[in-house]
Amino acid sequence: MDKKVLEEGNELQIDFAKRGGLVPAIVQDVADGRILMLAYVNEEALNTTFEKGMATFWSTSRNELWTKGETSGDFLKIVEVLTDCDQDALLYRVAPQGGGACHTKDPETGKTRATCFYRKADLGDRGLTFV
Repeated sequence: MDKKVLEEGNELQIDFAKRGGLVPAIVQDVADGRILMLAYVNEEALNTTFEKGMATFWSTSRNELWTKGETSGDFLKIVEVLTDCDQDALLYRVAPQGGGACHTKDPETGKTRATCFYRKADLGDRGLTFV
């Protein structure tokens, strides 16, 4: 595809070939802008996302398609899907439909964490602090 058309055109041409059939998808809460998770999407996952209106990904650990929430009940309803300038990364802007986006639970509350980004790296000692 022509670079000008890719970067400035209005046709969705996601470049799945660049990374072996997968593109990264950043997931953001549309209400507050918080980043919830990073996952990977193949062409089937993107098509399923559009069809169902729920965030669907390709599990690189299980090698299977998964719609977030099918097991946990914590669905991520798609509000909009954005692509970057090269059409090789996606941003899913979502409305969470459950307790959280992460598969881990806070040991103090027993609740699913709202975001997978719940620890901050210390630039000095390179340790982690829960946030």
